[in-house]
Amino acid sequence: MPTDPSSRPDAAPRRSDGRRRKSPVPESLSRDLPGREPEPGKPVPESLWRDLPGREPEPPEPGKPVSESLSRDLPGREPERRKPPLREQRLDLSQLREELPAGLAGPLADFERFLILERNRSPRTVSAYLGDLTLLLDSLARRGATDLSGLDLRELRGWLAELFAAGAARTTLARRAAAARTFSEWAFKRRLTSADVGELLVSPRPHRTIPAILSAVEAVDIIESAAGDGPEPIRDRLVLELLYGTGVRVAELVGLDLADVDRSRRILRVLGKGNKQRSVPYGAPADDALDEWLRDGRPKWAMPSSGAALLLGRRGGRLDQRMARAVVNRYTASLLGGHGLSPHALRHSAATHLLDGGADLRTVQELLGHASLATTQIYTHVSVERLRLSFEQAHPRA
Repeated sequence: MPTDPSSRPDAAPRRSDGRRRKSPVPESLSRDLPGREPEPGKPVPESLWRDLPGREPEPPEPGKPVSESLSRDLPGREPERRKPPLREQRLDLSQLREELPAGLAGPLADFERFLILERNRSPRTVSAYLGDLTLLLDSLARRGATDLSGLDLRELRGWLAELFAAGAARTTLARRAAAARTFSEWAFKRRLTSADVGELLVSPRPHRTIPAILSAVEAVDIIESAAGDGPEPIRDRLVLELLYGTGVRVAELVGLDLADVDRSRRILRVLGKGNKQRSVPYGAPADDALDEWLRDGRPKWAMPSSGAALLLGRRGGRLDQRMARAVVNRYTASLLGGHGLSPHALRHSAATHLLDGGADLRTVQELLGHASLATTQIYTHVSVERLRLSFEQAHPRA
């Protein structure tokens, strides 16, 4: 016969509404509840004192395996190092090149001489080509190739896919694909390969970002903020004036010699990419800054080792690109706040203001030293105000 549960001695008493009251937790169990303070005089259960805060973990017993969750925290164990992002990995390209098989290292050396002697490429361009191609040939060597006979379209696509999976940017992939196509064409013409395998290689379209643009007022304020009587502020003002007033690249600026400045016509003879020389005019404010530098700044820093360099550093050597970038960054950050801008922003601002002032695209292309007009079209943009003005002047229904 079924027994009424409420008649059991351990049954919880009922409330007035008929529901059972919650049974209290037995003392044998409540003693070990997390967060409960131990009673004075009573030992703390081992299951709790092993994990008390501040207690050093015990070493494992001999012969007893240690779980991974515990072994990570053992005293003396080195913390695991995470693999750095792709941009932080510093590959020793010179070592990779030395380890290439002779059948791959030889053509790479011949291609380097081709770039220098026949194509007249700049040292930075040659270095970029060799770095990209060293990675390509190293990828071939790791797949068992000992010469260029193993180079085919499948290998090129696999190499780019490997770079993409490692986190390479679209711009990086496009540049390395272009280097592979140039190398493949050269190797085919030298009869090192049976076909131009890179001819069908399609690279991703690079993502072009427009840098920050300064207004004309901001550009003037930044230049005028470089004020002072010492050689350093005088030089800094000239750096800012020439970068914004001419739109030259920072590498072209620091490469100027005294003989490259035509003071009578206010013209700079600039040696640009591919060792192509062009003439760039500069205005009266830049001429005033140049006159002050040559009169009161450069003579104080010039040394016999300075040579014919126009811009100098504190020790009398030619101003390098790093210091020129630091100059622009410092003055733009002090005026605009944040992390400052690069010389590229001054170059882009100069081109934009030229277009806003009515200069045609071909003129801007010549001043900037672009080989293709398409580059100028992407590099510069026309303001909404100038578009509206052109529309109002040209369209009959404006």
